[in-house]
Amino acid sequence: MSPALNIGDLSALADVASGTKPVHVICLGLSALDQVWRVDRLFAGQSEKIKATGYGTLGGGMAANAAVAVARLGASVAFWGRAGNDAAGHEMTSAFVSEGVDVENFRLFADGRSSVSGIIVDSSGERQIVNFRGLYPEAADWLPLEAVARASVVLADPRWVEGAATLFRDARARGIPTVLDGDMADAEVFERLLPLTDHAIFSEPALTAFAGSADDKSLASLARFGCRVIAVTRGEGGVNWYENGDLHRQDVYAVDVVDTTGAGDVFHGAYALAIGAGLDVRDAMAFSAATAAMKCRHAGGRNGIPIINECLAFMRTKP
Repeated sequence: MSPALNIGDLSALADVASGTKPVHVICLGLSALDQVWRVDRLFAGQSEKIKATGYGTLGGGMAANAAVAVARLGASVAFWGRAGNDAAGHEMTSAFVSEGVDVENFRLFADGRSSVSGIIVDSSGERQIVNFRGLYPEAADWLPLEAVARASVVLADPRWVEGAATLFRDARARGIPTVLDGDMADAEVFERLLPLTDHAIFSEPALTAFAGSADDKSLASLARFGCRVIAVTRGEGGVNWYENGDLHRQDVYAVDVVDTTGAGDVFHGAYALAIGAGLDVRDAMAFSAATAAMKCRHAGGRNGIPIINECLAFMRTKP
């Protein structure tokens, strides 16, 4: 297990919330409207009907949830992405605005269709997801790259490849750290984005699909792309990462889990904020693990994301 943060590190993070240390994050990628059903158990694999114990509609998407996490944690954040000029697109826009996320470059295309997800969550917090990824142009030539100069760090998921490559290439040229949310994607997506990535954080399924397995050897093999940090989140198994040729580990923070939906997205948002604030990787991993754990105590992908002072207080109670 990685050592706990010291008080000085915690104080540096608190400076973000107080405004003493301004941090600005650009998050680019998927925004989806999540329709969430709560059930006693997940589908078993055959045709069947399950009674829902609850239902709600929430904003979702990997980079979108990360952006909301950054805003809740007290930093300035802009979401760059695409949706349709439809009811779902306007509902997502309103949700961003209510969280304090800059949506000037969340573009609603007149002929587009927004991304919508159906999420089934069981009583243990595990879930199944069906996603319609939406329909909109792939071109990213409309992105205002001059705004990247004001960012402390940029984050992207793999759902808008042209946008992510455009953003990362510009950030790299300016010396601004790039963070990739390594969720499930085709191999050619990662082969294009990883050479532009400083911090790549995979889920176990995505790492398995891309590298052949999720073991540490497969993780280490991705160092060939030149990333500063290659990591994999393992749910209850914590986080493993390679940095400077060495393997490191961060254990999870023990909590009573209600819902894991969005936990990985929250982890990525917290990590980007921490890197933008100048934390080293070990401390950024610990902060991100704590933030994601606190989110898991609440139902819903965005419900329960803590403010930064709540997260820091939580960390002070842990060994």
